[in-house]
Amino acid sequence: MPLKEEFLHYLWKYRLFNSNQLTTTTGEPVQVVHPGHENSDSGPDFTAAKIRIGETLWAGHVELHVRSSQWEQHGHHKDAAYGNVILHVVYEHDREIFDRHCNAIPVLEAKGKFREELLTAYQGLLSSKAWIPCQGIPNAIDREILGLWLNRLLVERLERKSAEVLQYFEYFKNDWDQTLYFLLARNFGFKTNATAFSLLAQRTPLKTLLRCRNNLFAIEALLFGQSGLISEKSQDDYPRSMLQEYNHLKRKYNLESVSPHLWKFARLRPTGFPTIRIAQFASLIYKSQQLFRTLIESDSTDKIRSLLKVETSPYWAYHYIFDKKTPFKPKVLGSDAINNIII
Repeated sequence: MPLKEEFLHYLWKYRLFNSNQLTTTTGEPVQVVHPGHENSDSGPDFTAAKIRIGETLWAGHVELHVRSSQWEQHGHHKDAAYGNVILHVVYEHDREIFDRHCNAIPVLEAKGKFREELLTAYQGLLSSKAWIPCQGIPNAIDREILGLWLNRLLVERLERKSAEVLQYFEYFKNDWDQTLYFLLARNFGFKTNATAFSLLAQRTPLKTLLRCRNNLFAIEALLFGQSGLISEKSQDDYPRSMLQEYNHLKRKYNLESVSPHLWKFARLRPTGFPTIRIAQFASLIYKSQQLFRTLIESDSTDKIRSLLKVETSPYWAYHYIFDKKTPFKPKVLGSDAINNIII
């Protein structure tokens, strides 16, 4: 059975390479400080990785292929989304690869740098005819040990989430309002657009938004302008007016927008498009100007659900993206989305 790219994902995600043998194809030592976050949507396979190559610590994305030549076969050398790839991990290196600016990208060849029994076990699971390929494995584990392991996973997850919140609290100089705003924004992006929403929140401070607290249109103009999703070629009056308002606010507050290519629409339902999520997030900011205090004082999830049940401005009742009108449908944040944010 030929090796599949998914197996490389498994090796990379769980750092199962022989770490003392990792070098690029040009002989530079490679140390994986952090493998990055697995990306199941369009774009590089792992984002926000930290890799030491030689004496230099790099931060960026990692792309994986069975063979190096697949980089060009998949058109990555022409795609701006792959411009920040710092390492190309392949099973077999068969060709030098370059980014769209003709810069060589370091390549790590995985062949011979992991335990072969991992591949044997992986292929055994793939070829299994059982309904659940691994169904017999848990039965071989002592039930008490399995229960302790699951409890420990629960504690570790809570510890990890708490530590992350405190790190952001420190980063935002002990400002709980800004910390909550940032975390809420990231969660409004859900899995697919969490990174882009995080960057949007970083580049659009809450204090700046609150200066427009009584004007939903201005809040939308700031967020959509900062997202980079408003085009100067827009035909509708609403985005054109919004862009005009944003250009004024951008100069006034010295803002820097997000690159529009970071936003992902592929394989999303229209109600989950980043345009709709940004509009809903703008409505939440407009509706709840003391959000942290309100959440802390809430004594039930029902009150929080009521707070998060926001509806977009009227334009979005007829649109999912700019300039393309659709039949009327209110864009209210759904129950599943609200529950995810609360969790």
